[in-house]
Amino acid sequence: MKKDRLFLVKLGGSLITDKTKPYTPRIDVIRRLLGEIKEAISMERRLILGHGGGSFPHVSASKYHTYRGFVNEKSLYGMTVVHRDASRLNSIIIEELLEIDVPALPIQPSSITIAEDSRIIEMYIEPIKLLLGHNILPVVYGDVALDLEKGCCILSTEEIFRFLSIKLKEEYDPYIVMCEVVDGIYSKDPIKYPDAEFIPRVTRDNYLEVKEYLSSSHGIDVTGGMLHKVEVLFELAKEGISSIILNGLIQNNLKSFLEGKHVKGTIIQY
Repeated sequence: MKKDRLFLVKLGGSLITDKTKPYTPRIDVIRRLLGEIKEAISMERRLILGHGGGSFPHVSASKYHTYRGFVNEKSLYGMTVVHRDASRLNSIIIEELLEIDVPALPIQPSSITIAEDSRIIEMYIEPIKLLLGHNILPVVYGDVALDLEKGCCILSTEEIFRFLSIKLKEEYDPYIVMCEVVDGIYSKDPIKYPDAEFIPRVTRDNYLEVKEYLSSSHGIDVTGGMLHKVEVLFELAKEGISSIILNGLIQNNLKSFLEGKHVKGTIIQY
């Protein structure tokens, strides 16, 4: 029996916030993208929405070195501050979804997850399954988590999607959609280097070469966490779960892809 397609859509932190200004959402971008998601839902597309933290938890996560775990006397307090900052952006997303009559419910990863060295080993996902069955949009986000090795860690939305897509694979056909501020993956920063080559597809044939691009000095400025994204998405590709990285700044780009139309982006398949 053919499984229903399940889109796991991430709105990148750099896309929905101004990373140069702490706690600054790009409300116009958020509203447009959520409008596109509403249209996709009206076409009976089944979705889980996720988003990065952007300029909200970035300051506190850097201040308290939360990614390193419990490293000093301020770490426990710092973990809770980072969670608060991440959840503030999530509240904005939920509020905007409700304003356009999309039934959506936040899923707080830190309350349902145990990690080990920043990798999820346990997550209680039964509520997410029930929400999908009721056509209520689950909204997850990058958050902190208790970590058996480090005490605490930062959970990326990519890591959350990795775990969810594998666990939900028995019931659905998952597809990851990453909305970023670039068209996909380039050999180097296309803004600084006009000769940068667009990479339309990442497979086992060019994966190591792409990793080398993203690890180089040419790639660090523009990609930031792009290397992490590609590593997680390629791991999922090995499990038969494909993904695309596309530009969320282009109006109707996300909507068009969810409608089944061709858009420019980097597809990651094994």
